[in-house]
Amino acid sequence: MDSFKTLLKFLTNQKSSIGYCFMAAVTIGSERIFAVVSFQCPCNRSQNFAYGLTFLLGPAVVLLAIGLFVCTRLWRLYTGCCLNPSKLCPRGNFVGSTKVIVKVLSGACMAPVMWLSVALLNGTFYECAVSGLDENVVVQIICKNKTRICQEELPRVPCSKSQLPEKENTELLLMLRAQSQILGWSIIIISATVLLIGNCFKNCRSQVSYLQLTFQKIYTEKEKEQFELFAENYATKLAERNLKSFFDNKSPEPFPLPNHKAWEEISTIYTFKKYEQYYSTLQRYVECTDLDSPEKQLFMEGEDGKEVV
Repeated sequence: MDSFKTLLKFLTNQKSSIGYCFMAAVTIGSERIFAVVSFQCPCNRSQNFAYGLTFLLGPAVVLLAIGLFVCTRLWRLYTGCCLNPSKLCPRGNFVGSTKVIVKVLSGACMAPVMWLSVALLNGTFYECAVSGLDENVVVQIICKNKTRICQEELPRVPCSKSQLPEKENTELLLMLRAQSQILGWSIIIISATVLLIGNCFKNCRSQVSYLQLTFQKIYTEKEKEQFELFAENYATKLAERNLKSFFDNKSPEPFPLPNHKAWEEISTIYTFKKYEQYYSTLQRYVECTDLDSPEKQLFMEGEDGKEVV
């Protein structure tokens, strides 16, 4: 039992790393399925480039959209900003909002970067796309020191249907694959370097210690877990109260709930600051707001004083 708890705790602490490893495995598997099952280069100069580029960039765009769609931080920042643009920059904190947007974009770009890296390292999509380029400069570079028909037969090289000598066809395939793999490794190296520099800069500019940042991260995760539990509990009680009132044909009992302003306050993105001993927007709200004062009662009341549910 103790060993199981230790393993569970380790997996919980390393869930981000495990998540990235799982994402990488899924990306590699998906790329192989695309390349083997559905990808068939048309080997036509007018179609190769568009076809290969679609398979190379299409899934990356879809993964980027999915990454943005499932990002809770983005929706906390974006929800309602069309009616109230100031929500994009709460309390005039432009720097904090910019940091949030950068975090959202960097997190959403993880899967697309993995896809591009894996697809380029494999080289299948790149070979098809580049072989269909109609730019004379690029084609001349690829076919340099080759036979005269190289430029005409280049679109058929990925399918091994060209009329070029077998040795020359193999050389072209190896050159295109090498270019693709160089681009793939370049993306990996640039991404890793930017990530390292970004983390170094963020920690260098931090106003608090590393351990306090670690505590704040743990607190945020626990608060999120507890919020979901409390929300489910209160939602269940509210549903039971309304159903009981309906079936008993009686007026509902008073049920305390936060008002709209309170929800707006705790929904803003919080930036951890040294001069504020708060670890989230929720903590800052409950400690800075006089919840017992009549003018700040946390009841959802209408203009006529009746409860609105």
